[in-house]
Amino acid sequence: MKTSWRTASLVATAASVLALTTACGQDNSTTPASAAQNVGATAPAGSPTTGAGVGRGNGYGADGNQSSSSPSPAASAGKLTVAANPDLGNVLTDGSGLTLYRFDKDTANPPKSNCAGDCATTWPPVPASDATAGAGVDKALLGEVTRADGTKQLTIGGWPAYRYAKDVNGGDVNGQGVGGKWFALAPDGKKASLASLPGLSVRKDPKLGNIIVNKNGMTVYRFLKDKAWPKVISNCTGACLVKWPAVGIVKPDDTQGVKKKGLMGFTRPDGVQQMTVNCWPIYTFSGDKAPGDTNGQGVGGTWYAVTPDGKPVGAPGK
Repeated sequence: MKTSWRTASLVATAASVLALTTACGQDNSTTPASAAQNVGATAPAGSPTTGAGVGRGNGYGADGNQSSSSPSPAASAGKLTVAANPDLGNVLTDGSGLTLYRFDKDTANPPKSNCAGDCATTWPPVPASDATAGAGVDKALLGEVTRADGTKQLTIGGWPAYRYAKDVNGGDVNGQGVGGKWFALAPDGKKASLASLPGLSVRKDPKLGNIIVNKNGMTVYRFLKDKAWPKVISNCTGACLVKWPAVGIVKPDDTQGVKKKGLMGFTRPDGVQQMTVNCWPIYTFSGDKAPGDTNGQGVGGTWYAVTPDGKPVGAPGK
């Protein structure tokens, strides 16, 4: 801290605060084929974690001086989850909610990390030892790669996974696009982007929990006045359908994390083809303007976001 002496008798100080298409009732779920080695139980021998950082000129995206202390063991991965980002769509996060990244200089087939030394200080490799798949994450895509130092690093779809030293809070994506080579990971191992979202997928909302979103990352809803059995019936018509647009048909293989039972489409009396989850018609809300919005939740006591198994979130008696 710097001190400025204004007079011989007065000292002033300053401080800052950093602050499909199956019949209703039938389960057509399938087990995806594994494209990568399952995560093993080998404990990491200790890899670099977030430190004081390195100079901005090193090309890795950190600033400050290189820490002289010995690197401490990297934080565990925990249960991987999916977070919705307004600009990137579904982003993969670790058990603490921190964004995971991939590096363009790495390879996925075969998996290989080309980030070591100062790079691995700025971009700590994610250990593979305890990583598990949460909602919206295909466990078959979780694998591991042995780094040059002998530690096991988590891979997603073959791509080695990293955190970023300058991400402090859950939801931070400060590493996105750094050096034109670092990108947030989508749940399938691709670079996160709105264009890469499946037709229907699952994201973890901080208030509502795991809910379904469409290909644009917009929240999907159910109408309590609709019916699912013995015949699918939508009771949202006319002006209602303008306010609550019907979600169009989505192929079962274009979904991620959504229960396959009752995942099918039907043709409405007005000729519009609409998708169902667990045989219930689904909609978006015109009042939601960006991915992550849930302005339709609880509207009129009849509209609710949808869980991966088709239930309305927070609906009375449901």
